[in-house]
Amino acid sequence: MTAPIETTGAQAEAQPEAVLVGVDKGQIEGRSLGQIAWSRFKKDKVAVAGGVIVILLVLLAVLSRPIQAMFGLDPNALHQDLIDPNTSLPKGGFGGMSWDHPLGVEPKFGRDIATRILEGSWVSLVVAFGATILSNTIGAVLGVVAGYYGGRVDTIISRLMDTFLAFPLLLFAIAISATLQGGAFGLEGLPLHISVLIFVIGFFNWPYLGRIVRGQTLALREREFVDASRGMGARGPYILFRELLPNLVGPIIVYSTLLIPTNILFEASLSFLGVGIQPPQASWGGMLNQAVDFYQVDPQYMIVPGLAIFVTVLAFNLLGDGLRDALDPRSR
Repeated sequence: MTAPIETTGAQAEAQPEAVLVGVDKGQIEGRSLGQIAWSRFKKDKVAVAGGVIVILLVLLAVLSRPIQAMFGLDPNALHQDLIDPNTSLPKGGFGGMSWDHPLGVEPKFGRDIATRILEGSWVSLVVAFGATILSNTIGAVLGVVAGYYGGRVDTIISRLMDTFLAFPLLLFAIAISATLQGGAFGLEGLPLHISVLIFVIGFFNWPYLGRIVRGQTLALREREFVDASRGMGARGPYILFRELLPNLVGPIIVYSTLLIPTNILFEASLSFLGVGIQPPQASWGGMLNQAVDFYQVDPQYMIVPGLAIFVTVLAFNLLGDGLRDALDPRSR
């Protein structure tokens, strides 16, 4: 018969190893999905850098007019004294760069390139964000309706998506933009051009998000919380907008950050082709269009707006990739 094991006072007072430090002090707390996504996102230094650049670009676009007013800048001011009358090129090297014009001046007109880049930033971002909001609204609503109801409703909406995807979007956008240049719907000038671009780009891009939302909805509609809502008597609209759509915010946000740079490129392409934003209003695509005649003798005029588009698109793409990894629980 074994003797009982004697314990000392110190051993009797010691806590077992399984007890977590801080339990009695309330230091252990559960984390929400947003906190988990943020902790994953901030570990991706490249995505964080892209997000910082995006924030700076948005602030620059929002404050572009106040900045111009504060420093007395005019994107349409002509500086003919800085242009060589014999060649129509800026005087001096590197496109006329100086302390007063750090990015140089335009050939022929002598307008300050930095000021026009600043002015064109809000135009590009307004068109890109407006078109993204329009396409996401249409795509999310029709996608969740098609995925939840299925049957004939799904068939009709899916065929509608296929029809829109079959459109030659660039040619259609050129035709509509060129037709509405003079005036329409009580609008003219810059408000008309921006509204037309937002409508054309946003209205014909919704099927891409619509297909993503439809596929996600097909999986979510069989989940327990949807069955519970039906069991409690909830109707279709309540389930769509209070149960399903909130669970689709992650994919929608990720797709939005990837769609915005695409819309920026689309707006720049239409302006480059002469059917987007019309001069003298500054736009990055319009500046590239005007630089075609001078890129061999004054490459500075093409490099600056090209870099503006490149940096903006790259920053949004890096941010979108980081958000996708942070919001996807299956990614590592």
